[in-house]
Amino acid sequence: MTDERTLDGLTGESVELLQAMIRNACVNDGTAESGQEVRNSDVLRQFLGGTGLDLQTFDASPGRTTLVARVEGTDPGAPSLALMGHTDVVPVNPDGWSRDPFGGELIDGEVWGRGAVDMLNLTATMAVAFRHLVRSGFRPRGDLIYVAVADEESGSKHGMQWMADHERDAVYADYVLTENGGLHSGPREEPWIGINVGEKGVAWRTLRGRGTPGHGSAPFKANNALLTAAAVIQRLGDYRPAPRFHELWRTRVDTLGLDPDTRATLLDPERIDAFLDALPVPGPGGHLHACTHTTFSCNTIGPGAQRDGSVTRMKPTVIPDCVDIGVDIRTLPGEGHDDVDAHLRAALGDLYDKVEVEVVMDDPATISRTDSPLWDALSRSIAKPFPTARPTPQLVTGFTDSRVYRMMGSVAYGAGLFSPEIDPSEFGRRFHGNDERVDVESLRLTTNLWLDVVKDLMS
Repeated sequence: MTDERTLDGLTGESVELLQAMIRNACVNDGTAESGQEVRNSDVLRQFLGGTGLDLQTFDASPGRTTLVARVEGTDPGAPSLALMGHTDVVPVNPDGWSRDPFGGELIDGEVWGRGAVDMLNLTATMAVAFRHLVRSGFRPRGDLIYVAVADEESGSKHGMQWMADHERDAVYADYVLTENGGLHSGPREEPWIGINVGEKGVAWRTLRGRGTPGHGSAPFKANNALLTAAAVIQRLGDYRPAPRFHELWRTRVDTLGLDPDTRATLLDPERIDAFLDALPVPGPGGHLHACTHTTFSCNTIGPGAQRDGSVTRMKPTVIPDCVDIGVDIRTLPGEGHDDVDAHLRAALGDLYDKVEVEVVMDDPATISRTDSPLWDALSRSIAKPFPTARPTPQLVTGFTDSRVYRMMGSVAYGAGLFSPEIDPSEFGRRFHGNDERVDVESLRLTTNLWLDVVKDLMS
């Protein structure tokens, strides 16, 4: 482990860098012109300047900048490692916040602001650890790469997916560390510490309902596309697919510290749904349901594209002839395109033939193996500050850029190391939520984790 004085200084650097990145407000709302991650890329470029490294930047589109730094290894045959974080953040409604969401304030040992836990904390601590290793003369056996990538929050079209398609050699690594892991659960004296080794698939769809335009003053028996859309939304909301248990579900149940009957219920496909129905939502019920079911969430509705590609703005006096529904579908391991289509047919019934289905994103679930030198290095590094901790592999219900790396053949884990004060429930409330913040102790633990893992794996 790094000596305490040095670690104090590095922690201070992590705090300051995180604050600067929060204040840049690289908000990604899904449009091509949003994000403007070039602002955070410039901050990181300046931070890493003076190391003698060749810093590369790549622009998938104007302002959507990805930064890559590389330390060449001493052994061309040794495996490479990438520390990868994204630089964009999700939108925010300031009305729900106690502080300025882009103020980056340090208050009572916590850094406040959008991105503090997702995932500018990790992107900043990775940069601090990377720079310290370079300045201290560390020479890894394999290539050590730092990647600060754009557009993770909207599917990676202008970020990691673009890099994989156009600049693969610049970012590829045998092993990858990224978001999000390192949370404590179970008994404090012998905690489980989750490492994300897999994630559900992403199958975003646009369902387009068509009708016949008319005047809103004469709606009797009108072919109103909005009514079709409303019926589609209701059926998807009511749809209850059967539970499916993947290989990581039993591991997840083991970490919950449940009594034998409850544990048996969560592993019984005939009883689990009734149990989940009785749990509070939002809360543990929603999370456990997402871990065991393919899910469907209708999140947007608006005017649909006409056959010529144009979009007509909805007006209260016009019966709409085309309405688009944006559906966020998250699939379990083993499910693919045909399975998603089968789910939609089952959910919609006779309405299926009344909508057009457009594929927006279609990435299957991905899982990395745990029998790897990187897992072993992580386990040893976590044990230094928490000797009784038990690292445990987890499947996350959201998506990260890990999936892109896994599809390239990398072993990718979501890691980090939070203080025991931030339990999974509290983390979940802060993640994309109001009053997002991270404590300085977590920044300290995570900065040191990257240093320890790199030295363990790459020396």
